Amino acid sequence: MEEKQEFATHKIFMSNREKIEITGVRDVLAFDENQVILDTDMGLLTIKGKDLHVKRLTLEKGEADLDGTADSLSYSSNEAYRKSGESLFARLFK
Repeated sequence: MEEKQEFATHKIFMSNREKIEITGVRDVLAFDENQVILDTDMGLLTIKGKDLHVKRLTLEKGEADLDGTADSLSYSSNEAYRKSGESLFARLFK
């Protein structure tokens, strides 16, 4: 049986397109200075921009804080990812 993590409501707080606080984060799928892809309770969240940095990540609480300049935020389905069952860390340490 699949274990499902339950977090607080998924929220995004952005200040001046530079500081982003996100709740409802399940996993980080990919990140670099131009793009961060997060698996959230509402689907895959892709944040594109410049000089992006994951400042704080607490998966136990489902929270992430990012710094940098955000140009766009978009959601897509995360069903294909969930079916694969592999986290970022599992893929990194193969």
